Amino acid sequence: MDTVKIIDKKGTKMIAHRGVSGLERENTNSAFVAAGSRSYFGIETDIHRTADGKFVLIHDDTTGRVAVDDLAVEKSTFDTLRSLILTDRDGLKGRSDLRIPTLSEYININKKYGKVGVLELKNAMDEADISRICGEIEELGYMNGVIFISFSYENLVCLRKRYPKQTAQFLTGEYDNQLIARLREYDLGLDICFNALNAQNTAALKEAGITINCWTVDDPDRAAELIGWGVDMITSNILE
Repeated sequence: MDTVKIIDKKGTKMIAHRGVSGLERENTNSAFVAAGSRSYFGIETDIHRTADGKFVLIHDDTTGRVAVDDLAVEKSTFDTLRSLILTDRDGLKGRSDLRIPTLSEYININKKYGKVGVLELKNAMDEADISRICGEIEELGYMNGVIFISFSYENLVCLRKRYPKQTAQFLTGEYDNQLIARLREYDLGLDICFNALNAQNTAALKEAGITINCWTVDDPDRAAELIGWGVDMITSNILE
């Protein structure tokens, strides 16, 4: 099994959703390397704060779906979470390399392969935690290689206070008439569920100068339609 290649992207950039999660366990270094060694523009992941103030990369608020052992991520310590062996995509354990990654591991994989990190700030974070995340990325010399995304508009407002020019996209599942104004207020791009887009609102966003990313598109025909409308990025589990 391999990725499904999109031949005519017309300039649309492909983002690997949680790494190449159609091939490897999502949000693992294996999934990130799978994306790094292919033609993806960027690698998307999700970051949480642990109970002891460190940062780990996992999508859910709990670990049960990917590890069997069901722990609350933000109420568990880093060492506890790091000790978990995750299941492979078949739901079975057996690969000791499948662990919850650290931020520095993810950033260094992006650096090695020349990819853009698309980093989702999960849940509401305070300004200090966002600053610490950014500080860690700055120490690795890769802030220019990261796009921040979040469903929390307030997270992105906090980011803007310290990093007014940092590339950032507001995550949403819906399009409404106030969206463009909200994006313009803090110079944000958009990362939207693909089902919320149509030819008309895509054209309105483009006319407003908004960068459009959309998630999560695994159907090549739907990807071709979105490319035809002119979206800037497509986030996918398997399309390359």
